[in-house]
Amino acid sequence: MNKKTTNEVPIWEKSNLTLAEAALYSGIGINRLRVLSDEKNCPFVLWVGSKRLIKRKKLDEFLERQFSI
Repeated sequence: MNKKTTNEVPIWEKSNLTLAEAALYSGIGINRLRVLSDEKNCPFVLWVGSKRLIKRKKLDEFLERQFSI
């Protein structure tokens, strides 16, 4: 049997997500995630140089506390 292996990690197992991955994961649009993560003390954004990553667990915690966004 030829079993194709990939090095791709499922989104729900990643600790940090790109904006596109976070949008797929959360159902929130990329533009809205960009606005939310632009805030000064955003708890779920991680900047790697100029690259914006979303901390998946912190995003989940943030969304659980929100009534609307």
